[in-house]
Amino acid sequence: MRTLFSLIESPMHPNFSALYQQLGIAEQRFTAARKLHKAVQQQAPDFLVGEFIYGFGNNYAGANVCNLDVTLRALQRFSPHTKVIIFVPPPEAQYVDKLLELFPIHAVLKYPVTAQDLTTAMGITNIAQS
Repeated sequence: MRTLFSLIESPMHPNFSALYQQLGIAEQRFTAARKLHKAVQQQAPDFLVGEFIYGFGNNYAGANVCNLDVTLRALQRFSPHTKVIIFVPPPEAQYVDKLLELFPIHAVLKYPVTAQDLTTAMGITNIAQS
């Protein structure tokens, strides 16, 4: 069974739990990156889904671009084969390229994200293939 970690840091993050279950994917939901990092050290997920939140008034413009930097570094170390899918609000899409320069991202999906967008990004063309 495939596994997916959802990092939910805002109310905008869509709830695709029913879709993951329908696709035969075991989802673990995290509201704190620290807890996700500990879980990654124990189990390498097939997918990580998280929301890109650009850091406007902090150090993100320097060493870090967004909320996902530390998480993506942890994945590089403990789970380098995890496919990372990020959701991005349209106004922040202009900043995603900065993240793409630093980390391998499997897919970037702009809000509103549909179930079809997500399954396509995951490489699942229909439920029968899951």
